[in-house]
Amino acid sequence: MLADLYEGLMMVFRLDTIAMTCVGLVLGIFVGSLPGFTTVMAMAVLLPISFFLDPLIGLPFLIGVYKGGIYGGSIPAILVGIPGTGASVATTFDGPKLTKLGKSRKALEMALAASVIGDTASSLLTIFLIGPIALIALHIGPPELVVVLVLSMVIIASTTGGAVAKGLLMLVIGMFLSLVGQDPIGALNRFTFDFFAIQAGIDLLPMLIGLFAIPEILLAVEERAKLALKSSSLRPEGERLRWSELMRSRKTIMRSTFIGASIGAVPGVGQVVAAFMGYAAAKNDSPTPENYGKGELDGVAVPEAANNAVNGPTMVPLLTLGIPGDNITAILLGALVAQGLRPGPQLFTEQAPMIYALLSSMVIACLLLAVVGYVLIPVFARLVSIRRAFLVPLTLVFAVAGTYVYRSSPSDLMFLMAFGLFGYAMRKLRFDVTPLVMGFILTPPLEYAYGQTVLLSQGDVLGFVLAERPVTVVLLTVIPIILGFFWWRGSRRKNSLPITQG
Repeated sequence: MLADLYEGLMMVFRLDTIAMTCVGLVLGIFVGSLPGFTTVMAMAVLLPISFFLDPLIGLPFLIGVYKGGIYGGSIPAILVGIPGTGASVATTFDGPKLTKLGKSRKALEMALAASVIGDTASSLLTIFLIGPIALIALHIGPPELVVVLVLSMVIIASTTGGAVAKGLLMLVIGMFLSLVGQDPIGALNRFTFDFFAIQAGIDLLPMLIGLFAIPEILLAVEERAKLALKSSSLRPEGERLRWSELMRSRKTIMRSTFIGASIGAVPGVGQVVAAFMGYAAAKNDSPTPENYGKGELDGVAVPEAANNAVNGPTMVPLLTLGIPGDNITAILLGALVAQGLRPGPQLFTEQAPMIYALLSSMVIACLLLAVVGYVLIPVFARLVSIRRAFLVPLTLVFAVAGTYVYRSSPSDLMFLMAFGLFGYAMRKLRFDVTPLVMGFILTPPLEYAYGQTVLLSQGDVLGFVLAERPVTVVLLTVIPIILGFFWWRGSRRKNSLPITQG
């Protein structure tokens, strides 16, 4: 492991990799600092760029966009009380209060420091834990893999926004779309309806850009309300963050880092939950909980440490089992596959140095974030006031061009528009498309693993599992329990809502 880690570090420690990581960080912070423009949209639009770069350049570039976007969301959250990303919602509790007190510079620097500490610690933890986890994953047979994949899809469908039934419906749609094209075993066309463009299946890239980028563009065009922001209010004001203030917050930052890292390893939960849980834990443990929500500096540090600490552990299920935990890791999976790197246990035996190079680039990106963020905070603060009218057309051009250039196929543009309109309609109907993407990505390995299970059992799958696979039986019993729990929780939440008139 140590030899692979050293080789991976040497592979990624090069000038062009560091330069493109910095470019990714700047672009990520830029998008994150714009209210209404999400990190997912930025990664979806910029994904095609990584396809034409060396894996050791393209993948760190996307990682830079990822990490920069998560931190960038804290800038408008602190300055104007509008979270740039969902992960920064909890930052709006204390950030704007600190701005009104003339402490915006201190709040921005505390958010940066907490983000870097939380992200770096969780990334280092991931590096040292992912090897042993991959060794355990190597001993997982096809029956266990089938159940793990189904369990992951159930958790993702049940924990995303909206009702459980909506999540399951999106999951089923995604699974169906993944079946379009040729049967991998019999090479027979299925669900193609004699349409030549889909005989090879639906490509992941137009789906990702269509579902995550196009709806954001359409919603931005639809929105007519403009934010009246004065440029003077967007200047970091007040004293800089002192070392003693950072040290006073070290306990809460480390607690939030642990909470975020623990949540990051569970598919489907994500940064928003981590930020709120970290904030609640810090408030409950504080000797002065009444100060939270009134301009408490820890109230900025805690959610930023927690939401950034999610970044590292989300790579564990992605790299060891090929299971993306959220939208962002789904996009990273698309980038890995396009580079010829299929995540799974075998990847660690075949290309371990490459994996450790990728994980090392995450740590390097965290350290670069500290420098880039600290130097450019005044610049990024001004970006909050940029009008969408200038950015929306440019984003659309990048989305269309990136989709077409990848394969130069006009059918990809058709799929881009189709998925874009579908994603927009689902947003209006309050459906989360995350389960659809996860179902689309995870169904092919699920189908392959199930085929292997049928061969191993010689056609008697049930008897084989009951007689020889006790772990599989245990996992199978967990699935309905988890599904029932989330269904009950959703029903309870719905019934607890007050009835209002009008």
